[in-house]
Amino acid sequence: MNDKEKARWQSDLTLIADAAREAGAVAFGFFNQSPEVWWKNEDRSPVSAADFAANKTLETILRKARPDYGWLSEETDDDADRLSRETLFIIDPIDGTRAFLGGQKVWCVSVAVVHRGRPVAGVLYAPALEELYEAVEGGVALKNGVPFTVSAAGPEEMSRLAIGEDLLKTFPPAFRDRVTREKYIPSLAYRIAMVADGRLEGTFVKGNSHDWDLAAADLILVCAGGGLVDIEGEPIVYNRTEVTHKVLCAAPTPRISEFLAAFAGRRDS
Repeated sequence: MNDKEKARWQSDLTLIADAAREAGAVAFGFFNQSPEVWWKNEDRSPVSAADFAANKTLETILRKARPDYGWLSEETDDDADRLSRETLFIIDPIDGTRAFLGGQKVWCVSVAVVHRGRPVAGVLYAPALEELYEAVEGGVALKNGVPFTVSAAGPEEMSRLAIGEDLLKTFPPAFRDRVTREKYIPSLAYRIAMVADGRLEGTFVKGNSHDWDLAAADLILVCAGGGLVDIEGEPIVYNRTEVTHKVLCAAPTPRISEFLAAFAGRRDS
């Protein structure tokens, strides 16, 4: 990455952090106010007036500032034009909508700039928790302006994992015995941020997550010393025709191979 690109992505980070704060303030205005709710994905997923309002705020700010960038958001109809753009915004105006509607504080605004398939600037803003995570390619991960890194715990120590009980039961006993399960975390992006800031040693992500759930958190984790990979150990490529993903693993870089080996050794594999 040359100095010109570095300055460009840093400028983009400033832009998306400001936009995420504004969108977060808009969404927070609906929090615990019983906003109108609709259902999508064959009535499996809720979307609220807060999601749409936050999305509109982000779209207004970001598309005006970077009209040449593509756009992919959970709450905007997909436009194949994004596939022709080297650089685009990938957005989830509220990651953790069910938590938001239930009055839980673990939800966030997720905004990433993706260039040639990989995130180069990313922000997660959790207004109810007063937390702002941010990262830029080649930089350090920051939480409310303070650098942080992944957990330094090794394989011989207990691992705090966000993993379903049914899935964990299938792992080899020697691995299970060194795992403490974290209670369910309703925002996937925030769960990955918890791996990034060392509150978790790892998480497995079920199949069918989307680009907008992952892109910002992915970069934050990488800049904190971790990685988000598929079960072959490969990083995610974003802005493809298909924006859903198979099973993924998020962990500190030194632990990824250990967790993937445990996944491969499940009884049902």
